[in-house]
Amino acid sequence: MATALKIYFTDIYRALYTVAVGLKLTFLHLFTPSVTIQYPDVKLKLPERARNRLYVNIDDCIGCDQCSMACPVDCITIQTIKSTPDVDLGTTSGGNKKRLYVSQFDIDIAKCCYCGLCVYPCPTECIVMTDVYEFAEFDRQNLLYNFSSMTPAEITVAKEKAKKAEEEAAAKKAAAAAAPKPPAAPGTPPPAAPTTPGT
Repeated sequence: MATALKIYFTDIYRALYTVAVGLKLTFLHLFTPSVTIQYPDVKLKLPERARNRLYVNIDDCIGCDQCSMACPVDCITIQTIKSTPDVDLGTTSGGNKKRLYVSQFDIDIAKCCYCGLCVYPCPTECIVMTDVYEFAEFDRQNLLYNFSSMTPAEITVAKEKAKKAEEEAAAKKAAAAAAPKPPAAPGTPPPAAPTTPGT
Protein backbone atom coordinates (compact mmCIF):
# COMPACT_ATOMS: atom_id res chain seq x y z
CA MET A 1 0.00 0.00 0.00
CA ALA A 2 2.79 2.41 0.91
CA THR A 3 4.61 1.60 -2.34
CA ALA A 4 1.49 2.30 -4.41
CA LEU A 5 1.00 5.68 -2.68
CA LYS A 6 4.65 6.55 -3.26
CA ILE A 7 4.35 5.80 -7.00
CA TYR A 8 1.09 7.77 -7.16
CA PHE A 9 2.57 10.93 -5.61
CA THR A 10 5.80 10.52 -7.62
CA ASP A 11 3.79 10.54 -10.85
CA ILE A 12 1.93 13.67 -9.74
CA TYR A 13 5.24 15.40 -8.95
CA ARG A 14 6.76 14.47 -12.29
CA ALA A 15 3.68 15.69 -14.17
CA LEU A 16 3.72 19.06 -12.40
CA TYR A 17 7.50 19.38 -12.86
CA THR A 18 7.40 18.73 -16.62
CA VAL A 19 4.53 21.21 -17.03
CA ALA A 20 6.52 23.84 -15.11
CA VAL A 21 9.61 23.24 -17.26
CA GLY A 22 7.54 23.49 -20.44
CA LEU A 23 5.84 26.72 -19.37
CA LYS A 24 9.00 28.39 -18.03
CA LEU A 25 9.72 30.19 -21.32
CA THR A 26 6.08 31.16 -21.68
CA PHE A 27 6.01 32.78 -18.23
CA LEU A 28 9.24 34.65 -18.96
CA HIS A 29 7.68 36.12 -22.13
CA LEU A 30 4.65 37.31 -20.14
CA PHE A 31 6.87 39.90 -18.44
CA THR A 32 8.96 40.84 -21.51
CA PRO A 33 7.79 43.96 -23.38
CA SER A 34 6.92 43.21 -27.00
CA VAL A 35 8.80 44.92 -29.83
CA THR A 36 7.12 45.37 -33.20
CA ILE A 37 9.22 46.00 -36.30
CA GLN A 38 7.56 48.72 -38.36
CA TYR A 39 7.94 46.93 -41.68
CA PRO A 40 8.53 48.09 -44.43
CA ASP A 41 9.90 51.31 -42.92
CA VAL A 42 12.09 49.30 -40.57
CA LYS A 43 13.70 46.05 -41.71
CA LEU A 44 15.70 43.44 -39.88
CA LYS A 45 19.34 43.13 -40.91
CA LEU A 46 19.87 40.03 -43.02
CA PRO A 47 22.69 37.59 -42.33
CA GLU A 48 25.82 38.20 -44.37
CA ARG A 49 25.40 34.96 -46.37
CA ALA A 50 21.65 35.23 -46.92
CA ARG A 51 20.44 33.58 -50.14
CA ASN A 52 17.80 35.55 -52.01
CA ARG A 53 17.32 36.75 -55.60
CA LEU A 54 20.01 35.85 -58.14
CA TYR A 55 21.90 38.44 -60.13
CA VAL A 56 24.17 37.91 -63.15
CA ASN A 57 26.89 40.31 -64.27
CA ILE A 58 26.56 39.41 -67.96
CA ASP A 59 29.76 41.28 -68.85
CA ASP A 60 31.74 38.66 -66.92
CA CYS A 61 29.81 35.64 -68.25
CA ILE A 62 31.80 33.37 -70.59
CA GLY A 63 28.88 31.07 -71.41
CA CYS A 64 30.43 27.99 -69.78
CA ASP A 65 26.97 26.68 -68.69
CA GLN A 66 28.35 25.47 -65.34
CA CYS A 67 25.63 27.22 -63.33
CA SER A 68 22.87 25.75 -65.50
CA MET A 69 24.25 22.22 -65.10
CA ALA A 70 24.51 22.64 -61.32
CA CYS A 71 20.93 23.89 -60.91
CA PRO A 72 18.76 21.08 -59.45
CA VAL A 73 15.47 22.59 -60.69
CA ASP A 74 16.56 23.72 -64.19
CA CYS A 75 15.62 27.36 -63.66
CA ILE A 76 18.62 28.68 -65.66
CA THR A 77 18.55 28.69 -69.47
CA ILE A 78 21.71 29.61 -71.39
CA GLN A 79 22.30 29.71 -75.15
CA THR A 80 25.61 30.66 -76.72
CA ILE A 81 26.95 31.41 -80.21
CA LYS A 82 30.57 30.77 -81.14
CA SER A 83 32.40 33.90 -82.18
CA THR A 84 34.53 34.11 -85.31
CA PRO A 85 38.30 34.84 -85.20
CA ASP A 86 37.80 38.37 -86.55
CA VAL A 87 35.68 39.35 -83.50
CA ASP A 88 37.18 40.35 -80.17
CA LEU A 89 34.62 39.89 -77.40
CA GLY A 90 37.02 41.28 -74.82
CA THR A 91 37.83 39.85 -71.43
CA THR A 92 36.09 39.51 -68.10
CA SER A 93 37.03 41.54 -65.04
CA GLY A 94 39.18 38.60 -63.95
CA GLY A 95 41.13 38.53 -67.23
CA ASN A 96 39.42 35.52 -68.85
CA LYS A 97 39.08 35.83 -72.64
CA LYS A 98 35.51 35.62 -73.91
CA ARG A 99 35.02 33.30 -76.89
CA LEU A 100 31.24 32.90 -76.95
CA TYR A 101 28.33 35.25 -77.41
CA VAL A 102 25.77 34.73 -74.63
CA SER A 103 22.59 35.16 -76.67
CA GLN A 104 20.29 34.00 -73.86
CA PHE A 105 20.72 33.95 -70.10
CA ASP A 106 17.33 33.56 -68.41
CA ILE A 107 16.60 32.74 -64.78
CA ASP A 108 13.06 31.69 -63.83
CA ILE A 109 13.13 32.85 -60.22
CA ALA A 110 9.69 31.30 -59.67
CA LYS A 111 11.37 27.88 -59.90
CA CYS A 112 14.47 28.82 -57.90
CA CYS A 113 14.90 27.00 -54.58
CA TYR A 114 17.65 29.40 -53.37
CA CYS A 115 20.12 26.59 -52.78
CA GLY A 116 23.08 28.61 -54.11
CA LEU A 117 24.53 25.63 -56.00
CA CYS A 118 24.81 27.71 -59.19
CA VAL A 119 27.08 30.27 -57.54
CA TYR A 120 29.99 28.05 -56.54
CA PRO A 121 31.01 26.46 -59.90
CA CYS A 122 31.04 29.78 -61.81
CA PRO A 123 34.69 30.36 -62.85
CA THR A 124 34.24 34.11 -63.27
CA GLU A 125 31.96 34.63 -60.22
CA CYS A 126 29.44 36.48 -62.37
CA ILE A 127 26.35 34.91 -60.77
CA VAL A 128 25.67 35.81 -57.14
CA MET A 129 22.94 35.63 -54.53
CA THR A 130 21.83 39.11 -53.51
CA ASP A 131 20.07 40.37 -50.38
CA VAL A 132 16.95 41.38 -52.36
CA TYR A 133 13.95 39.43 -51.08
CA GLU A 134 11.07 41.76 -51.96
CA PHE A 135 10.19 40.81 -55.53
CA ALA A 136 6.66 39.41 -55.36
CA GLU A 137 4.66 39.66 -58.60
CA PHE A 138 1.06 39.15 -59.68
CA ASP A 139 2.17 37.72 -63.04
CA ARG A 140 4.59 34.78 -63.06
CA GLN A 141 6.07 35.96 -66.34
CA ASN A 142 7.54 38.91 -64.47
CA LEU A 143 9.63 36.44 -62.45
CA LEU A 144 11.52 35.38 -65.59
CA TYR A 145 14.66 37.53 -65.59
CA ASN A 146 16.55 38.09 -68.87
CA PHE A 147 20.21 39.01 -68.38
CA SER A 148 21.50 38.80 -71.96
CA SER A 149 22.42 42.18 -73.43
CA MET A 150 22.24 41.08 -77.08
CA THR A 151 19.46 42.44 -79.30
CA PRO A 152 17.58 40.15 -81.74
CA ALA A 153 19.42 41.81 -84.64
CA GLU A 154 22.82 41.16 -83.04
CA ILE A 155 21.87 37.53 -82.39
CA THR A 156 20.87 37.06 -86.04
CA VAL A 157 24.14 38.55 -87.31
CA ALA A 158 26.22 36.44 -84.90
CA LYS A 159 24.41 33.24 -85.93
CA GLU A 160 24.89 34.00 -89.63
CA LYS A 161 28.63 34.65 -89.15
CA ALA A 162 29.03 31.47 -87.09
CA LYS A 163 27.17 29.42 -89.72
CA LYS A 164 29.29 30.88 -92.52
CA ALA A 165 32.50 30.15 -90.60
CA GLU A 166 31.39 26.53 -90.02
CA GLU A 167 30.58 26.08 -93.72
CA GLU A 168 33.98 27.47 -94.72
CA ALA A 169 35.76 25.20 -92.24
CA ALA A 170 33.81 22.18 -93.52
CA ALA A 171 34.66 23.08 -97.14
CA LYS A 172 38.38 23.37 -96.31
CA LYS A 173 38.30 20.02 -94.53
CA ALA A 174 36.56 18.36 -97.50
CA ALA A 175 39.04 19.92 -99.95
CA ALA A 176 41.98 18.70 -97.86
CA ALA A 177 40.55 15.18 -97.76
CA ALA A 178 39.92 15.13 -101.53
CA ALA A 179 43.38 16.49 -102.45
CA PRO A 180 45.71 13.86 -104.01
CA LYS A 181 48.43 12.59 -101.71
CA PRO A 182 52.04 13.26 -102.79
CA PRO A 183 53.85 10.20 -104.20
CA ALA A 184 56.03 8.28 -101.81
CA ALA A 185 59.79 8.85 -102.00
CA PRO A 186 61.83 6.21 -103.87
CA GLY A 187 62.95 3.36 -101.65
CA THR A 188 60.08 3.86 -99.18
CA PRO A 189 58.36 0.52 -98.47
CA PRO A 190 54.62 0.45 -99.12
CA PRO A 191 52.39 0.60 -96.06
CA ALA A 192 51.67 -2.80 -94.53
CA ALA A 193 48.24 -4.24 -95.23
CA PRO A 194 45.99 -4.39 -92.21
CA THR A 195 45.77 -7.84 -90.66
CA THR A 196 42.73 -9.38 -89.05
CA PRO A 197 43.01 -11.38 -85.83
CA GLY A 198 43.29 -15.13 -86.32
CA THR A 199 44.94 -15.02 -89.78
